[in-house]
Amino acid sequence: MLQSRKLQFSKENNTEELSQLASLALSGDEAPSEKSSSDIPEKTGYPDPVYIMAANIFQGIRIEKSPEKVLIKYGNEPLRSLSEESEDESFQRLSYELAFSALKYQGILETILIDSCIFPSTTIPDHLSCLIIVMLYDFQDRKFQARLLSKNEESIEEVQEVENLLNSFKTKLAAALARYRIKHDALSIYHILPETVRNQELRASTLPLYAWINTSKISPEEVYYSLKKKGYNKVKSVLHIGGKVFAVDQHCYDVLVFPSHLKSDLLNVDLFKDYKLIFQDKSRSLAVHSVKALLNVDDDILMVNTGSWYTVAHMSILTNNNTSKIFVCGVQSQAKHPDLKNLFTKMGCKNIEILHETFLNIELKDNRLQKVKVILLLPRCSGLGISNPVEFILIEHEDTDLLKDFSQGGTSEDKLHVLAQQQYAQLTHAMKFTKAQAVVYCTCSVYPEENEAVVKKALEFQDRGTKVQPYRLSPPVLPLCSLKEIRLSTDKFFRVEPSEITNGCFLSVLTRERDPSETVSVKDVLARAASKGLLEGIELGKSSKRDKKKKRSKTSLPKAPSTDSNGIQMKIAEFLSRETNANANRSQVATTKTSLTQKSTIQVGSSSQVRKPSKPATNPLVPTFRKNTSASRPCERPTNLVRPRPEGRMVVLKPVEIVLPPVAFPFSTPQEIRPQIPTYHFYYRWITPKTVVPGYLSTSSISRKGEKPKENLPSSLLRHRRPWL
Repeated sequence: MLQSRKLQFSKENNTEELSQLASLALSGDEAPSEKSSSDIPEKTGYPDPVYIMAANIFQGIRIEKSPEKVLIKYGNEPLRSLSEESEDESFQRLSYELAFSALKYQGILETILIDSCIFPSTTIPDHLSCLIIVMLYDFQDRKFQARLLSKNEESIEEVQEVENLLNSFKTKLAAALARYRIKHDALSIYHILPETVRNQELRASTLPLYAWINTSKISPEEVYYSLKKKGYNKVKSVLHIGGKVFAVDQHCYDVLVFPSHLKSDLLNVDLFKDYKLIFQDKSRSLAVHSVKALLNVDDDILMVNTGSWYTVAHMSILTNNNTSKIFVCGVQSQAKHPDLKNLFTKMGCKNIEILHETFLNIELKDNRLQKVKVILLLPRCSGLGISNPVEFILIEHEDTDLLKDFSQGGTSEDKLHVLAQQQYAQLTHAMKFTKAQAVVYCTCSVYPEENEAVVKKALEFQDRGTKVQPYRLSPPVLPLCSLKEIRLSTDKFFRVEPSEITNGCFLSVLTRERDPSETVSVKDVLARAASKGLLEGIELGKSSKRDKKKKRSKTSLPKAPSTDSNGIQMKIAEFLSRETNANANRSQVATTKTSLTQKSTIQVGSSSQVRKPSKPATNPLVPTFRKNTSASRPCERPTNLVRPRPEGRMVVLKPVEIVLPPVAFPFSTPQEIRPQIPTYHFYYRWITPKTVVPGYLSTSSISRKGEKPKENLPSSLLRHRRPWL
């Protein structure tokens, strides 16, 4: 046991002095704590599995010092943890937060352990050093008060041994902490941290929660109604507002914003349990919405280094109404594939296909990716624009090594150079896909070396020898984004600086100029318009010629047979001689009834086929009468106005330009025929018995063959373009 292995280190004459110094240390730490966190409940410690998990995390992210500066030796063997607790999300969050806090204060905690004589006065196994560090941080954070354990909590032997050791050195640890603060003239150890780290912690404490709506399962209006029933009120901004409120994000219409203090309460809401609302950083929503703005209905998407599967799901939800496919590369483990399918099924995603190759190993002519038009690239970056790195690592499944940079307030130049090289390689590889038309590049970094420098270098050195059009910068298009937020005048990049309301984000959109030789078929345009609901109520798929033929067969009456060319010329000469002596008194009647002649244009105007003429021409507006030897007996109207046309007697007529005045009718035609006939004017001459069926045309100007008309039309009307005889 640790208690038996430790050396006896007792100085009775200094015990009272150290106790007074410890009391001074605690009292000096009381004032800032009350001012900054008066509403935070008093901390009581963590369950034993959290300490074990935090120690293993700290083992992988701790800062290694040079051999001459090593104060405490750390082992490489992880501690045994309970697998059930390690899968619990709440346990993971608590463990990461504890490990990250211990990492930020690693140097201070090591100094306190040496100054209090725990090291090297006790023989402690190296594999327990990480557990001592994380438990010491929690011990001082509780102001060296005893941990409160629940009755049903199962204890772990290693945790109990370390806790007993720290309790036995309680006074010495408090005195060592007080001396360290006095030496650095700090009110608390928080003020000893670098300014960048303190600012990051301050932003993390106020950063709102962002969650996007799964519109495949629920509409935004239904979400608002459900939250209202739970006591949440919709406001314009959640900044500096307490209580149960939420707001719609200023850039994305399907993203809601909640105050940070509502996290535990929201996790118990059914909307989050049923995958109708999903917590995720806003930068990922900005990226998928930028991709959505570049898509057509049948364009595929390739997503690279997505991290969280929620990003893939959000992209799938936004394209559910399209025929697009989403390809995701970089999934190395085959064991995760069934779990991912189960997750996507629960979320209502149907168009996702997982590629197990790394992005740089995918061939440019891969048959699966020939319809990919947009590539979303989310490269691994320093992530220094994130205010709450623990949440970012848990949700986005990022590497825990990022916590090292956060604990130091920056990234080393060597690591930044390596990251920039990886980002450049991935971006240039994405630009080589000849079928792709756009690349969306998004990071959470604040360094220009990872953002503007990478994009500009890739554009400058892109291969211009290929036949495809080169890439250029384009401003991102976001649903609710204003032009003021995009620096159009300078570089067209979209940036969001880290603040108390959002994490940092960098977004760049690269698009190709459209190839002038590429043409889009009418069928594709109509299909895209129909998918967007622009052609509602209009049937597609029928040829225009077929529609016109069908319409003519339903609306037109039988066409008039034509005469031969000699007969036409004779009739024209005869008509012109008659019109020279026309009566001017008929002009008023003709002008008031000219609209009637606008009904007959469907009979001509196209090179249609008619029967070979053998009889005089008839007016299509008047029914065809059967030939009768009795002139006094009126002929009857046939039941079928359209006669069959034998194929063997079909001929094509040549167009003839004839200028004749229109027929002046004393009354108008029925209203139901009027809107179906275009506005061309034709002259008709036909033969009819003296008695006609009532309701049809009858005029004295129409005579039998060989007879002169009783009334003539004025010659001033001989200006119509295409008359008909």
